[in-house]
Amino acid sequence: MGLTKQYLRYAASAVFGVIGSQKANITYVTLRGGEKGRYVAVAACEQVFIWDVRKGEKVLILQGQKHEVTFLCPSPDGIHIAVGYEDGAVRIFSLMNGETNVSFNGHKSAVTVIQYDGLGARLVTGSKDTDVIVWDIINECGLYRLRGHKDVITQALFLRDKNLLVTSSKDSFVKWWDLDTQHCFKTMVGHRSEVWSMALLNQEKRLLTGSADSELRAWDISYLQEEKAEGEPKVKKGKTLLDDDDDEDNEEGGDENLEERILSCKKAGSILREARDRVVSLTTDRKARVIACHGNDSVLELFTVLSEEEVQKKMTKKLKKAKKKAAKAQEEAAEEAAEPVVERMLKDEIIRLTNIKASAKIRWADCLSCAGGELKVALLLQNNTVETYSLKTSGKTPTANKTSRLTIGGHRTDVRTLAFSSDNLAILSASGDTVKVWNRSTLQVIRTMSCDYALCSLFVPGDRQIILGTKSGKLQIFELASGSLLETVEAHNGALWSLCLAPDQRGIVTGSADKTVKFWEFELIKDQGTGQKRLTVKHTRTLQLEEDVLCVKFSPDHRLLAVSLLDCTVKIFYTDTLKFFLSLYGHKLPVLCLDISHDNTLIATGSADRNVKIWGLDFGDCHRSMFAHDDSVMFLQFVPKTHLFFTAGKDKKIKQWDADKFEHIQTLEGHHREVWCLAISPNGDHIVSSSHDKSLRLWERTREPIILEEEREMEREAEFEESMAKGDVPVVPGETQGEAAPAGKKTVETVKAAERIMEALELYKEENRKMEEHKYACEHAGKELPPPKPNPILVAFGNVSPSRYVLDVIRKVRSSELEVSLLVLPFPYVPELLRLFNSYIQQGLEVELVCRCLFFLLKIHFGQISSNQMLLSVIDELRMNTLSKVHEIRDVMGFNSAALQFLQREIQSKEDVMFFADATGRLEEKKKKRRKRERAILTIA
Repeated sequence: MGLTKQYLRYAASAVFGVIGSQKANITYVTLRGGEKGRYVAVAACEQVFIWDVRKGEKVLILQGQKHEVTFLCPSPDGIHIAVGYEDGAVRIFSLMNGETNVSFNGHKSAVTVIQYDGLGARLVTGSKDTDVIVWDIINECGLYRLRGHKDVITQALFLRDKNLLVTSSKDSFVKWWDLDTQHCFKTMVGHRSEVWSMALLNQEKRLLTGSADSELRAWDISYLQEEKAEGEPKVKKGKTLLDDDDDEDNEEGGDENLEERILSCKKAGSILREARDRVVSLTTDRKARVIACHGNDSVLELFTVLSEEEVQKKMTKKLKKAKKKAAKAQEEAAEEAAEPVVERMLKDEIIRLTNIKASAKIRWADCLSCAGGELKVALLLQNNTVETYSLKTSGKTPTANKTSRLTIGGHRTDVRTLAFSSDNLAILSASGDTVKVWNRSTLQVIRTMSCDYALCSLFVPGDRQIILGTKSGKLQIFELASGSLLETVEAHNGALWSLCLAPDQRGIVTGSADKTVKFWEFELIKDQGTGQKRLTVKHTRTLQLEEDVLCVKFSPDHRLLAVSLLDCTVKIFYTDTLKFFLSLYGHKLPVLCLDISHDNTLIATGSADRNVKIWGLDFGDCHRSMFAHDDSVMFLQFVPKTHLFFTAGKDKKIKQWDADKFEHIQTLEGHHREVWCLAISPNGDHIVSSSHDKSLRLWERTREPIILEEEREMEREAEFEESMAKGDVPVVPGETQGEAAPAGKKTVETVKAAERIMEALELYKEENRKMEEHKYACEHAGKELPPPKPNPILVAFGNVSPSRYVLDVIRKVRSSELEVSLLVLPFPYVPELLRLFNSYIQQGLEVELVCRCLFFLLKIHFGQISSNQMLLSVIDELRMNTLSKVHEIRDVMGFNSAALQFLQREIQSKEDVMFFADATGRLEEKKKKRRKRERAILTIA
């Protein structure tokens, strides 16, 4: 067998150039030892960046996998942050170290909202798949899935003191859910269009909703349980809160009066926004005292919610004014007037605070109330910028001051051209308004310069200057040392699409939409202002063509010039005489990119027809046409000194090809939008690419070889796993497809976990069979024979027993995937598993985990288990053992808990110290109360 050609793998190295992705929201977070309102979390494609807004630095990066981040929500204690992804997964990261231990997978599509409950023990997630799922964070498992909405979920809020949930959706409904019974007891239909967001105010006694018009609708919530509890002492506490008579009425009336048993929701009025378009986001601070909302423009509107005392003061003033007015009118009319009545309006409770005008359109906003009545506002703008503002809410006319602006780390618009310096150390990126030069190793911006809309660029030999070709047809020359624009040359009358450095490095060639190709030479001229010599370009020749020029390229030996035209052909000319040499035709749409190999033998062309063609440069014969991308091929470049080349497409992928064997080598996936361009470093070790997702990505050549057969096999496996995860949802026996359903979903991980459990049970059965055979052989021989060799897997796990190995396998299944893994498990394995569970409980091994698995299996296989006579004794033993063991564990925990509480009280009384950081406020309150009591006693004495 001959030697195969070896390819080296390119791997993702870094993501930079993105400050905040538009898909996910912005939120304030608190880091250990950090002050309040200093750090903000934003999504950066599949990662989450924590920015220090004061220093303008990234302080923490939460690494994602391959799907885009779609929502962020910090936990109430500020230690964790929940991150939702495009594929429906939710991962919880620690803000201490940036690691994740908990992940949930229940949604089929992008997560659109995440909220914690007041204690931070439960999490609710809403998605584009119209489902709402409630998760238990402590147990790391899904509690239930709530179905009822018909469109994307836009908001979900827990009510703190009641086990209720309120959700809104683009289907124009707001639904109230009773989490005790997992059903919707009230649907609000007062909106004519999508409900985009909502907030709870006034100790959760008012609901504010934002829709597709300029109104913010307010709804008064009255909890009828509380009213009945106050008026009728006989009423039981619970979710129905009815007497026996009421229950009878309810049975007759069905579910009609169900909402009346819990709460009633009536429209209280509406607040008019200044913006006329839909609400894009609506948020409040932690105490729900300040409301911030905005539309698709650059204005953030702030409202303040007055407390009951403030409202009463305001109403008293109003009444006084009304009385004065009435008295005046009475004097003029000389007759008695009725006592004036002042009606309490919604605008008396929610008043406009101020407006904040951002520098661009706002995408998301978050606000945070700090000490001294200061309000901090963070805005994520649509042009890849984060701005923060601060204002005093207590002032009569509060005005917002801009405190920081994060712009340096990225471009405002898409990067359309990239270039590497000759020493591989600097990267040039240019967009619609700026050109930046980055240090490749640190990914820090070295220079930022304003420019016109750039379409192509290059470093001038020596790497001291750069040249840009712009959409207006100009050539702009910048000096890197000073960061100044040296000269603007009016080069063409149309867009300057392509720019190529001559192989002798003495000039450049430009191709434009004005149907000309122009040749330029570098010159040094004396600057009139400084007297120093500076670089310029001198026009030498022009090649006139019949069609718009899209791309130009010199052959490395400077003999030929390839020009791609709008008529879908590539024409090749001799460089010295500009005589026509060859025409390459075959593409169905225009050729957008092309490159010539280092040895002048091959030319590769990439077209908008999604194909890449490889041609011989001697006779213009097409060696091979390959279907390369699922959309237009935007960029193509050979790796220096090889016949390997990279292509980038609008299908979000970058692919590597072999031009000799016409084989696809590898695909670099990472970008989430169209890839506009890429650049390969002169040594071929690095690639940088830019995309419509605002990110720049660096790829590095590793020492790991690629074996093509393995690569294709991995691709097929990935496709199969993806299709398997999208397969049918496993049906739970006895579960009706109603409003509530199981939270988990079938994934590749759950299937693999079920397979591991099955393999462990097979191994356990095999080892048991071996032991039985050994016992029989010993009895037959009448002497003790050497025991059979244990399974190598058991030896590898430290010579554990087969039953203990099964428990270890079950314990290693992720908590959030355990139920679905057991659901996938075929019934023939269940009886053996139940017998094992019995032995585990008797030994006191992982009682909580075993009980959880046992109850789930009993629930889903109840019919088959109860009809199996062989399992009758096993179930009976399980019943007795489980009850006694659980009671025993509960007693131990109760005893330990009481002992710890006793110790805590002892230490607190001795040292006047209170445990836990969050209890410091309560300690101060207790001290104040004690002092008051002491003063009162002294006064009485």
